Amino acid sequence: MDRLIKVEKKEDIIERYKETPIELLFEYHNFGRDPETYKNAQLLVGMCMDNRKHLHIPDNFAFVIRSGGANLRYSEFKVSYAIAIGNVKYIAVIGHNHCAMVNLVSRKDEFIKGIKENAGWDEERAVEHFNQFAPTFEIGNEIDFVLSETARLRKRYPKITIAPLLYLVEDTKLYFIKED
Repeated sequence: MDRLIKVEKKEDIIERYKETPIELLFEYHNFGRDPETYKNAQLLVGMCMDNRKHLHIPDNFAFVIRSGGANLRYSEFKVSYAIAIGNVKYIAVIGHNHCAMVNLVSRKDEFIKGIKENAGWDEERAVEHFNQFAPTFEIGNEIDFVLSETARLRKRYPKITIAPLLYLVEDTKLYFIKED
């Protein structure tokens, strides 16, 4: 976790994110700032679908796209929509530790058993489904993936400010990820 920047007070905000919706995100979530009223989203948050994570933000503050591992590759039209129609200029890519999209291969048997029992699939269909999609959604290491997703999105949307963040499940706080 030496690649994380702890954000406990306003002075911990990285300079390029000061006086932006990224700073407000930290103020609401980490510092418990009282919510304000928003008519329009201030940013887009891309985060994992994991049920252990909940952001403390006001209503209408952000567009939120939740997908396994915070992988926005297959939600790009939604990202573009938030930028084009929603006029957002900031994106927070929020990964989290202990993500189940890491090392998916180790969960293959569990996945196949679960889809068979819970959805009524047969073995062959379940195996084929896993083999087809697991490589697409495997993220490797959480921090490395968030950094690579941030870099990819910055190339795709060069006028948008994009912050790589990590949510620690143990303390429910957001952290900046150090960039080289």
